[in-house]
Amino acid sequence: MRSFGISRYAHSAIFVLLFLASMTPAAAQPWALTLAAAEDLLRHNREILASQRAVEGADAGVTIAEQAPNPSVSYSAVSLSPRSGIGTGGLADKRIDQTMAISQLIERGDKRKLRSAAANALARASRSDLADVHRQQRLALHLAYYDLKAASARVQSGGETAALYRRSLEAAVLRQRVGDLAAVDVSRLRVETLRADNDVRQAQADLIKARWTLAYLIGQEARAEDLVPADDWPAPETPVLPTTSIENRPAMKAAAARIEAADQARQLARRLRTRDVTLTGQVERNRTADPPESGVTYGVSISVPLFVRYGYEGESAAAEVDYNAALEDRDRILAQVSNDAAKAQADLAAAAERLSRTDTVVLPEARQVAAAAEFAYSKGAMALTDLLDAHRTLRAVELDGVAARADYAKARAAWLAATEWESNTK
Repeated sequence: MRSFGISRYAHSAIFVLLFLASMTPAAAQPWALTLAAAEDLLRHNREILASQRAVEGADAGVTIAEQAPNPSVSYSAVSLSPRSGIGTGGLADKRIDQTMAISQLIERGDKRKLRSAAANALARASRSDLADVHRQQRLALHLAYYDLKAASARVQSGGETAALYRRSLEAAVLRQRVGDLAAVDVSRLRVETLRADNDVRQAQADLIKARWTLAYLIGQEARAEDLVPADDWPAPETPVLPTTSIENRPAMKAAAARIEAADQARQLARRLRTRDVTLTGQVERNRTADPPESGVTYGVSISVPLFVRYGYEGESAAAEVDYNAALEDRDRILAQVSNDAAKAQADLAAAAERLSRTDTVVLPEARQVAAAAEFAYSKGAMALTDLLDAHRTLRAVELDGVAARADYAKARAAWLAATEWESNTK
């Protein structure tokens, strides 16, 4: 019976522990995100979603512009006598005159056709704007992704450097205890160790900010703290000039569509002086004649505006201004697109050259110097000052290497955004 009691309590304790474990939230797992997967998540990007809503609004504008004016119906009852009233019986027996009329505005001068053409051009411009926003957000995504990768590399490099300083400090403390090293040298090494720890802490803060920046672009803020870049740095390559025409890029297509829309609006403003006609057909029933006489009559009327005070001069002038502004905006966009491509290519060439020099010459030599300094210091053949200088140089070169890789990756992304992405984005 006693052993049974122990077993029962043991099982109860195990059950409680399992229950508490199930109630404890599991530790967040790192989210290894590839660049391709991040691009797929751009469907959640808020700027792209806003641009899509603009496209939907432009499509609604096309529907509005293509519609003809609706007719209007009116009813009137007149000749109501305050003395004799309107009589008894149904509505047809009342002593009132009743009139029913239907009016229709008839637009002349192809106004609806011009209005529809302008709306369709603006809809095409909004779709090109959507493609360009997608291109811009894709570039922002690549830049944020490589910033995150660089921040991660700086945290790792800084951690390794701080660990190296701590090991050196421990060795220095041992040497001081046996009288082989001055206290001032140990203090200097301790200061460098603390500085390395501070650099690591700053790198960690930069890493957190980079994660949140990337998470915002893909609409995944809830998982920002778990983001880990999974792709390697892009390998240096010789850029190939794009063969597509600059006119096929979304920004240029949007500018051309807005010129067309402004031209149609300009023609529409000129046609405002073409008078629209309002036709009205009416049916009148007369019951107030003396003696009462029932009768139904019909009538037709036409109304035309008179431009005696204003002839839409302001609308015509404003439309001309908008057309000229659209032409100038196209020239501005053309110059901007051309300049962006030229500057991106220059930045890419410079970044590739810097990365190659860092990887093949600077970084290997800095590592060799640091290793030699460590060996010499361990044998007592080098002063602590020289050892710290060697470590500082290596750390600076390693950080330069990270920066060079990040700069090349971002320059490559900017070049693609200024050339291939702009022509291939749907």
